[in-house]
Amino acid sequence: MTHTASKTPKFWLTITAAAFILLITIGMRMTLGLFVQPVVNTTELSIAQFSLIIAVFQLMWGISQPLSGALADRFGAFRVLSGGAVLLVCACLIAPNIPTYWGLMIAVGLLLAFGTGSGGFSIIMGQVAAQVPAHKRGLASGLVNAGGSAGQFLFAPLVQGLVVLPEVGWTGTFYVWGAIALLILPVSWWLAGGNNAAHTQHAQATHGQSLGEAVKTAFKTPSYILLHLSFFACGFHIAFLVTHLPTEVALCGLPATVASTAIAIIGLANIAGCVFSGWCTSRVRGKYVLFGLYASRAAMILIYIFSPKTDLNFYIFAAALGFTWLATVTPTASITGKLFGTRYLATLFGLKMLSHQIGGFLGSYIGGIVITQFGDYGWMWYADALLAGTAALLNLPIREPRTAA
Repeated sequence: MTHTASKTPKFWLTITAAAFILLITIGMRMTLGLFVQPVVNTTELSIAQFSLIIAVFQLMWGISQPLSGALADRFGAFRVLSGGAVLLVCACLIAPNIPTYWGLMIAVGLLLAFGTGSGGFSIIMGQVAAQVPAHKRGLASGLVNAGGSAGQFLFAPLVQGLVVLPEVGWTGTFYVWGAIALLILPVSWWLAGGNNAAHTQHAQATHGQSLGEAVKTAFKTPSYILLHLSFFACGFHIAFLVTHLPTEVALCGLPATVASTAIAIIGLANIAGCVFSGWCTSRVRGKYVLFGLYASRAAMILIYIFSPKTDLNFYIFAAALGFTWLATVTPTASITGKLFGTRYLATLFGLKMLSHQIGGFLGSYIGGIVITQFGDYGWMWYADALLAGTAALLNLPIREPRTAA
């Protein structure tokens, strides 16, 4: 691909299609917390039980990342993306019709997790990295990542507006989600439908290295392990916030619209954050970008802890935190590509997302236990800040090549 390739229709079709799929899947994933109060108020589930369902969702979403990445590396991304869309539709049909603990565990904890995960970062970033020139990958990744942030910005008011309508509620909102999920089918063809042949040729030209060999090599690389550890910490505090922010708002005596508005602001701010992160990653080593993002996130959480809990301060906190929200994905994927190349990027980055979501599982679940046992989140906020600071420091020893592998 030539230097001018980034200006061709093919380049922008790739960016647009990839961003649109993330808009849907990340939009759904990041607004599940808005279902907590409506589900708890209309079913026999407790906050702890539904928090566990969301925690399982976080974990299964993480498991889906390397799994879907490996399947895409083996069979092509289109099959995995379209299969994920089907799982999403099934989840959105089951959830409102079996609103029991186990019904929602299967629908949300499993099907919705694997459905959104099959259109998640590992496959999307792998496709983008394979279809754009190396010198444009950082910026392209940032633009695509902004699609996920736009999804959060758009889905938050949509979900909040629908769940409060008596004629729609949380059950009807799932039907709306199912209809939206169908849009992934044609868009996934535009993104990856014609790439299976090229995918096979690329696989044959990879110096004979198998997927298993690539994974073994990665886990013998200390820098790859450090990325896993920092992404674990990232997952913990991100999942805690996205799951329990609505309850935190309620504890402060503020209306539910403050939570949905804050989540939307996070998404809006992160559109700029993702583009800025991509721009920085194309000019500065990714490990320094990650250090800055995590360190600033820790500082923001500490400032929030000691600030008055007003609607304005929630919005300021959301805007500041949102600038870093998904912005860590681009430099993390960039470093992985520099270390190991793009052939198995979907799988290797997917394994990092699994670590991220193991942290997410703990953040969601422990937050539910803490609020149930103590009536507030208390020390969870300090743990959140500590983990963000730890994640920042873990990135400094990474030995990052200056050019892609």
